[in-house]
Amino acid sequence: MRVSEAIETRRAIKQFDPEHHLSEADQDRLIELAMQSPTAFNLQHWRFVVVRDPARRQAIRDVAWDQAQVTDASMLVILTGRRNVWQDEAERVWRDAPPEVQELMTGAIDAYYRDKPQVERDEVMRSCGIAGQSLMLSAREMGLDSCPMDGFDFEAVGRLINLPDDHLISFMVAIGKKASDVWPRPGQLSLDEVRHVDGF
Repeated sequence: MRVSEAIETRRAIKQFDPEHHLSEADQDRLIELAMQSPTAFNLQHWRFVVVRDPARRQAIRDVAWDQAQVTDASMLVILTGRRNVWQDEAERVWRDAPPEVQELMTGAIDAYYRDKPQVERDEVMRSCGIAGQSLMLSAREMGLDSCPMDGFDFEAVGRLINLPDDHLISFMVAIGKKASDVWPRPGQLSLDEVRHVDGF
């Protein structure tokens, strides 16, 4: 499937076939493809929580407006990210670069993040957003459907997955086989409404 076709045919599916299962290899492949997504300074903020336990999936559904896709989809991925990854991973993620590049990047990373909690948060959200789109488009290429989700109690889900204090939840993605077709796109804005050339 061409990338443009995956983009054009991806929809937020609400009803999944609960009998459809994804192999562990296919699940691994989806995460591996999402991991190719770009991140600021190559820090790879994201941590993907794949929820497989049926009881935990049901508990998440209970705090997610009882949305069926939480339990019925073949795969549920909670996209989280480490806020302070810059403090102890900068050298590691630049270890294969030439020494002068390593020095330049680790210094730039420190200057960019130090004492800037909002920047930490923003970069987690940006990185997870890009990775989530990669995940959904990769799923579409595999003939699967998906649904990005933020309709849930973030604090409750954090407790259910034992979210570390230095992590944030960005959103969830349900992946599987759709059980029924969705309605046509409900209304797209026009190109002229959303594109501004050289400013507003």
